Amino acid sequence: MNGQTPKRAIVIGAGFAGLSVSTCLADAGWDVTLVEKHGQAGGRARAYHADGFMFDMGPSWYWMPDVFESYFEKFNKKSSDYYELHRLDPSYRVFFGQGDAVDLPASMEGLQALFESIEPGAGRQLERFMADAAYKYDVGIKDLVYKPGRSLLEFADRRVLSGLFKLHLFKSFSKFVRSYFKHPHLVSLMEFPVLFLGAKPENTPALYSLMNYADMQLGTWYPKGGMHKIVEAMESLAKEKGVKVILNAEVDRITVSGGNVQEVLLKSGEALRADVVVGGADYHHVEQNLLPKEARTYTEEYWSKRVMAPSCLLYYVGIDKRLEGLEHHNLFFDTDFSVHAKDIYDSPSWPENPLFYACLPSKTDPTVAPEGKENLFLLIPVAPGLQDDEEKRDHFFELVMKRMESLTGQSIRDHVVYKRSYAYHDFVKDYHAFRGNAYGLANTLMQTAILKPAIKSKKVRNLYYTGQLTVPGPGVPPSIISGRVVASEIIKDFNKK
Repeated sequence: MNGQTPKRAIVIGAGFAGLSVSTCLADAGWDVTLVEKHGQAGGRARAYHADGFMFDMGPSWYWMPDVFESYFEKFNKKSSDYYELHRLDPSYRVFFGQGDAVDLPASMEGLQALFESIEPGAGRQLERFMADAAYKYDVGIKDLVYKPGRSLLEFADRRVLSGLFKLHLFKSFSKFVRSYFKHPHLVSLMEFPVLFLGAKPENTPALYSLMNYADMQLGTWYPKGGMHKIVEAMESLAKEKGVKVILNAEVDRITVSGGNVQEVLLKSGEALRADVVVGGADYHHVEQNLLPKEARTYTEEYWSKRVMAPSCLLYYVGIDKRLEGLEHHNLFFDTDFSVHAKDIYDSPSWPENPLFYACLPSKTDPTVAPEGKENLFLLIPVAPGLQDDEEKRDHFFELVMKRMESLTGQSIRDHVVYKRSYAYHDFVKDYHAFRGNAYGLANTLMQTAILKPAIKSKKVRNLYYTGQLTVPGPGVPPSIISGRVVASEIIKDFNKK
């Protein structure tokens, strides 16, 4: 920094966003300390080993490979410098009922043929739909998501303004899909990528057809060794840039004096000082639990009105045999989604017969399970904030396993040699997750860009935020982008000074 003493930053939370902002600041010459509550980096993307199995605890889909490559390229690196990436083909399997399963081919030609076989004329419609989705992805990912959401003037961009009509911000995703496809299987396939954006398809802007482009055109990938390999790569790069990563270091509170953060106090009793503090942990927790009341931008009433994306009930399962009839990613859409959606979004309650997702990474990667065994990850999307207990967890495990056995024609429960569940209480305990959220804020129109919790505190001059509860939103690629955006804003703000 022109021979001056480097500015110092403390980043709280070593998830994807925390690692991203730390590395970007360090690359710009800042002295960065990254503190993490747990004994490993990754946040929700931690991993653990048990009985010879390696389980990714959270994210399991590798979409938008261009976002990862762009991140590493910023530091003259490539993802291949750190991990081996494979494109899955088929991308995933969808079970619609007994004897009714569809595999999504990796190639666009294969997809068009599949759509055509389900609904005459749908192959050509898919081509038209994807051309529109490609435009939205180009504008959305290259222009919109890299904006910090600090002023409406950010959107006074000729390309964005001229394209507002084509972005379909005010059109329902559900109606948009149905204007192209009629068959319920195709409608379900097209609506799947927005399932975890936090609202029903009829309440999600049609802008998010860009997710279909990410899914079908850019493809579904897998880093050999599991999703935690991305965390290991980003942590390695952070350390290479000089970031000091302190693990097992939970923050107790943040003191504020004269409108600036004075100290970040760890539960160990250590006090850290810096020119800037970035909250990469749960935004609500940092603001409402770590800051003094007078330094908070938002009230609890504000937070209570936020619309959350679904939470989830997870199971990490070890099977003592190889499983048939399953791909790496499997979606079980054999029940009525509209009923399950009401239980998530309209009247939050435990679903009677939920849709669910099963990941079998050992199908692709033999390193994540002992020889001859399978690594099975199960996810049931549920409303955030639902109280759970062991009885409830056991009930849903039996329910989804019975359905999986029925639809794949094999015994699975009798071959379970390891099982761990993870739900609301675990998200709160491990991540201080607001309302036990798994994915963050819903991507509704009223919670987009400047309408999200701000990346910069309005009360504390040197306090910033990054991650899934601020711009651009939930998901691994958006979290990485969030870190880049916040680092850029910090550097600009301090250069002005």
